[in-house]
Amino acid sequence: MLNFLLLQLNLFNQNEMIRKVIFLGFFCMGILFLSAQNDQNQHSMIQQPEWTKNVVIYQVNTRQFSASGKFSEVTAQLPRLKDLGVDIVWLMPIHPIGEKNRKGKLGSPYAVRDYKAVNPELGTLDDLKQLVNTAHSLGMKVILDWVANHTSWDNVWLKDHLDYYTSDAQGNRPIITLSEDNKTPTDWDDTADLDYSNPKLHTAMIDALQYWLKEADIDGFRCDVACFIPVDFWVQARKSLEEIKPVFMLAECDYPYIYQAFNLSYGWKFYDLMVNIQKGKSSLKDIQTYLDVTNKAFSSNDLIMYFTTNHDKNTWEGTDKELYDNNADNFAILTYSLGGIPLIYNGQESGLDKRLDFFEHDPIDWENYSKTDFYKTLISLYKSNPALWNGIYRGEIKILEAPEKPGLFIYTVTKNKNTVTVVQNYSNVPIAVSADKLPKKLTDKLTNKKLKPVVGRYILPANQ
Repeated sequence: MLNFLLLQLNLFNQNEMIRKVIFLGFFCMGILFLSAQNDQNQHSMIQQPEWTKNVVIYQVNTRQFSASGKFSEVTAQLPRLKDLGVDIVWLMPIHPIGEKNRKGKLGSPYAVRDYKAVNPELGTLDDLKQLVNTAHSLGMKVILDWVANHTSWDNVWLKDHLDYYTSDAQGNRPIITLSEDNKTPTDWDDTADLDYSNPKLHTAMIDALQYWLKEADIDGFRCDVACFIPVDFWVQARKSLEEIKPVFMLAECDYPYIYQAFNLSYGWKFYDLMVNIQKGKSSLKDIQTYLDVTNKAFSSNDLIMYFTTNHDKNTWEGTDKELYDNNADNFAILTYSLGGIPLIYNGQESGLDKRLDFFEHDPIDWENYSKTDFYKTLISLYKSNPALWNGIYRGEIKILEAPEKPGLFIYTVTKNKNTVTVVQNYSNVPIAVSADKLPKKLTDKLTNKKLKPVVGRYILPANQ
């Protein structure tokens, strides 16, 4: 039996009435929607590969990853990422970016101009192949960010395939990208909406997806706003890709029906819950409700990606410090120990302390990789403890103590004879924990120090 103590401290304010109203409404709506989706759609019959049981995903914003913003700089860092414990490298969109209606100087990577080309600002096709080959030689996989829902206003398809695009009531096309309801325009005015009622679009998009498996030996895709696109397309696409090679598919979506075609979906609701806990709008007790709702809505075969940030959240909502203050490590620990697949956004292992610009070149300041030891230890614990694995391998989570106000949070995760005990402090003052509440032999696995109670108590020190 392995037990470890994880200690972090922080202070935040709490408004109990607001918290209860927001949290109850949030989860009730989630339950109703998920139930409706389950009534209309079947879960996936995709067989999850055994190797996914304890993988870690690392997101690369290639433009901001280095001063040059080139694939070659990512390739050079792959051995470091392997040593960190990364299994899957997710590259943000690699395609040429549209110039018409472009935002900022360089534009959004999600405004794709040509699905079968490489953005020359990042390098060449051969550079990409070298990156993939190097990753494969290190035992890692590479997935591409795929933007199937919309294109730039000057995409190559617009010349000969205007019928691929959505029209307005008057028959004008293309139109600005629509939201999930396929009726309401988004504020993504640098992109044009694609029309998936046209079977010819299906064929062309699948052909483009297959191109990257054939040309660059890509291992799968992270699919942008996957819920905006009919799931029957994704089922068709997955089947066609699997005819070439096995693929790993990540959906930016959090509805159970998406597993008809995908291995993994986003843990959006868990991210929102963590942020709301930090803001005082939710409580640590609400983690139990989240787990209960999720276990009912999703099958044990459905993999969920947990994260404290990503490219969207870092740019538009804040840095780890802004989002979580001194509790960033606490929340990161949750993403590695509650049965999901964890994500690292590039720079987090170096204490990324700025919001990376979305439309300009804004390189990460790597400094001294101040958080590398933390993430490396956390990943090692996650990989080596079967209780912390995901999917059908995940352990049983039991919350032992969860306060309404910021404070002590204790839970265990158990799989067969392997038990991990997690003890956290979310307040700004030391907290005494009775030795009776914890295992007799206790080691802080982040520091590898054995802990002994003093006068029958363990003292959780303040986070400096």
